[in-house]
Amino acid sequence: MHWGSPVYLNFLLLIPAAIVFFILVGISKRKKVEKFGDSALIEKLSSSKSLAKERIRKVLIVIVLSFLIMALARPQIGSRLTMTKRYGVDIMLAIDTSSSMLAQDIKPSRIEKAKLEILSLIDKLKGDRVGILTFAGDSFMQCPLTLDYSAAKMFLNIIEPGMMPKPGTAIGDAIKTATKSFTKKERKHKVLVLITDGEDHDTNPTEAATEAKKEGVMIYTIGIGTRKGEPIPIIDPSGKISGYKKDKSGEVVMTKLDEETLQKIALITDGKYYHATASEFELDKIYGEINKMDKKELSSRLFTQYEDRFQYFLGVAFILLCIEFIIGDRKKK
Repeated sequence: MHWGSPVYLNFLLLIPAAIVFFILVGISKRKKVEKFGDSALIEKLSSSKSLAKERIRKVLIVIVLSFLIMALARPQIGSRLTMTKRYGVDIMLAIDTSSSMLAQDIKPSRIEKAKLEILSLIDKLKGDRVGILTFAGDSFMQCPLTLDYSAAKMFLNIIEPGMMPKPGTAIGDAIKTATKSFTKKERKHKVLVLITDGEDHDTNPTEAATEAKKEGVMIYTIGIGTRKGEPIPIIDPSGKISGYKKDKSGEVVMTKLDEETLQKIALITDGKYYHATASEFELDKIYGEINKMDKKELSSRLFTQYEDRFQYFLGVAFILLCIEFIIGDRKKK
């Protein structure tokens, strides 16, 4: 026999407690009777009451309690093999981790806002594989494509600006790395979500997008920031802004959004470009688009499904309760 919720079997420990309770109640009752008056007289007055039936009723109550607890634990007898399949698409999330993502024009910061939105997206996925890629002057596969969403969230939590050794924004390299992470023999079911706030530094992103298109990758781009630019803050160990990044000439460095390039990347691969704002990050819209895509079988699993038989235990408990009620506690005339 298999149990669907075996944790409830722990309540069977209450059965000995119930037996001890009935014994103690019986002893206490006898002592009170002895104190009340002459035991012989009281015995005559209660001669119509059957002690045997009273004991049988207590035994039935204990048995009924046992069967109810076992029914709660969901006894399962018999089983069958069932095949389950998961369908979805492969989604690679490429996140810009350059120091400019520390800018706080989107609260609490661009990078923290991006992580919160990605976390929300992962929570909505149902059967899709997800991967995480970080990039700045170069790119790194933080989390390969996986169905383990908990692992993806764990890798997401450790992402922070400046984690890549090479500064800059190499969008083309990020697209190439992401493209290689997908299954090469397939020509569809591949989505790359590119989240960045900066201009590309001579890595030919449109050429990389053209190659990605040949491999069946659809790219959605999300641009963070403004065309006029935003200063890059310098964060001290206490988490406060101690100044702003400057170039060799002492001028404050401004990170500018190149929407035109991001639009071209999306257009080449039949994807879409979205401009992120403080109020809306657009990942919900992208998820809506992904949901409309054809799904592929990502995994299948054969598992044993057990048949619930708690009804029989409930039935026995009900019958015993009826018997307990019918028996009564009086002697037959």
